[in-house]
Amino acid sequence: MKTIKLPYHRDHIDLNIDEKNLKAILVSNAEEYKVNKSEQVIVNEALENPINSQKLRDIAIGKEKVLIITSDHTRPVPSHITLPILLKEIRKGNKNADITILIATGLHRATTKDEMIKKYGEEIVNNEKMVIHDAFKCEDMVELGNLPSGRPCSINHLAVEADLLVCEGFIEPHFFAGFSGGRKSILPGISSEETVNANHSARAIAHPLAKTGVLKGNPIHEDMIYAARKAGVDFILNVILDSDKKIINAVAGDVNDAHLEGCKFMDQLSGVDKIKSDIVITTNGGYPLDQNLYQCPKAISAAVECANEGGVIIMVASCIDGLGGENFGTLMLKGSPQQLLQYIESIPDEETISEQWCVQKFANILMKYKLILVTDYLDHDLIRKMNIIPAASINEALEMAYQMKGCNASATVIPDGVSVIVR
Repeated sequence: MKTIKLPYHRDHIDLNIDEKNLKAILVSNAEEYKVNKSEQVIVNEALENPINSQKLRDIAIGKEKVLIITSDHTRPVPSHITLPILLKEIRKGNKNADITILIATGLHRATTKDEMIKKYGEEIVNNEKMVIHDAFKCEDMVELGNLPSGRPCSINHLAVEADLLVCEGFIEPHFFAGFSGGRKSILPGISSEETVNANHSARAIAHPLAKTGVLKGNPIHEDMIYAARKAGVDFILNVILDSDKKIINAVAGDVNDAHLEGCKFMDQLSGVDKIKSDIVITTNGGYPLDQNLYQCPKAISAAVECANEGGVIIMVASCIDGLGGENFGTLMLKGSPQQLLQYIESIPDEETISEQWCVQKFANILMKYKLILVTDYLDHDLIRKMNIIPAASINEALEMAYQMKGCNASATVIPDGVSVIVR
């Protein structure tokens, strides 16, 4: 019997699996990647060696109105480390700069005060000027022309009005944007509902190059980098994290060039060869990405790459914050996977509904595979109504899978499906 620790909320649960069934365990090299520097040193070294850019302190000279865009509560960016360093660096260039920190929520709910303190630290929350982006407040948006995909690009006015625009984030594989980080601070981070929906249309999500690890030719990425350039992003700081959410690398500088350098590192770190099996078990890497069902297709997309035809996917996610979106929950209850997909694909780009992309992903998955969700927090009757099979424990889920595929079924385990690029 093999015991494998699977991230679950802020802890782990143990998967006990017979070695005769276990075909492979797929993990990012970040699991073993070691650095002999502190997180603070890594960040400071990136700022001292910006890519295709002046140092941030030099750019800040004479800039009075500064905006820092930071990630929200759904992202594991260790902002309690990075933000104080960024603030110090900017104030080296202009000690009297008027600095606002804008929390990039995209279409997520607003970050709570308690979540802000946990993520950014009491000193920043109590002493810095902080604003939470609201994609649904039209009066807060400024239009910047049309995206390459054809729809209007509008973003938070604070970014347009800033003399210096700085973005912080982190880079990991992303299942339709190629990679997170960089330009995503603008789109979807601080864009309007209309612009996010345009970028996440059914047509864009279905594009063959809108996939993990792909930037070139990816229409979703092309919209995003356009928005970042039009917004006038002056400087980014992006970190790369290990499995414990600790910083192991950082890039800084130009919004495109620095991001690409970080993506190259991430690609080398995260690539794993696919091992096909009857059963694939994965997670969203625990907190914060396993807070809701809405985020779950990120890891499931990695599992799909390793699932045999008609296979079973077991997704482990606490969903402690529920479904994650009102539109998402409503759409998921509209019918069978076939009906869901037919409905989503019939929606014109200009009428895209917030969160429909997630339903589209789920529908595609559910049409091909049985999906079991292991959660303590989400109502099991609700899960069943969404065509997903609930399980109270990983052992119960594995037993269900064996009943479906036979006691000799093969299994691939991806302990953190968000952290890998399956080739």
